[in-house]
Amino acid sequence: MRIDVHAHLWTDEYLDLLEGYGRTDTAFQRGMGAGLGGTELEARFALMDSAGVTRQVLSAPPQSPHFADPRHALHAARFVNDQYAEVVAHWPERFLALASLPLPHTGPALEELARSLDELGLHGACVTTSVLDRSLADPAFAPVLAELDRRGAVLFVHPAGCGAGSRLVTDFHLTWSVGAPLEDTVAVAHLIRAGVPGRFPRIRFVVCHLGGALPMLLRRMDNQHAWEWQAPDVAEQPSATARRLWYDSVGHGHAPALWAAVESLGADRIVLGTDFPYENGDLFRTAVAYVEESGLPPGQAARILDANARELFGAAVPG
Repeated sequence: MRIDVHAHLWTDEYLDLLEGYGRTDTAFQRGMGAGLGGTELEARFALMDSAGVTRQVLSAPPQSPHFADPRHALHAARFVNDQYAEVVAHWPERFLALASLPLPHTGPALEELARSLDELGLHGACVTTSVLDRSLADPAFAPVLAELDRRGAVLFVHPAGCGAGSRLVTDFHLTWSVGAPLEDTVAVAHLIRAGVPGRFPRIRFVVCHLGGALPMLLRRMDNQHAWEWQAPDVAEQPSATARRLWYDSVGHGHAPALWAAVESLGADRIVLGTDFPYENGDLFRTAVAYVEESGLPPGQAARILDANARELFGAAVPG
């Protein structure tokens, strides 16, 4: 069973709702084949079949319901989570789905997490690498992390599309090519420095894009004032903490990047991802095939493609 952990679905109704609440960046997600139209779904399923992908795990970021107004955030979160629950109910053999949370509002986020997991039957939660310019390691989010930890839940972390808060990225049209993996890197570094994976060891964090630059930086993080990267009560190096997390295989067909991630983080910590619909057609097929063709030992490639995601989601994967 081949599970793609990094795939998106947005309806125009949801994007219209976000736009009505002030989002100005919804145009790019429209007309990409990630909706619920019959033709879109037929093409999507055919593409999955052509790449040997059995199921996709749906997530809404970067179009997340993160708004300063808690009413807007909660309404948008409930809207998309209800949609995702209906999609999974109609196509359980094709989809799992992750709940979006009305952050940065902790109380509503806890309520919506419980509703999504207990009533809607969603399979974990998702969040952007930062929430309205606030780090995921912000102490204000600790109650949400504690509840995810109590449940042993998956938390998928996806770039927000803010260029890591730097105009040196966004003003030079590098928001997604450079900014997205930079956001992945910074988010994990924040979690490591705050000791979050050690404090909440049952959360199954999944980070996009092979962890960004993390595979190239772990030795530097270990050697450069290593203990300053940890909370005072965490007695391990950053590289050890990084291996508590999982990372999707989205590497745009670049085998050396995949090798670096496997060598630095472990083949057992890499799960298949495609980034559909941004990677569509031949790019989608390459997102799967490059793992097989990377030259990794067969056992490692097989773990990434066929085993790790199923183990990650456990009983949530039917059949």
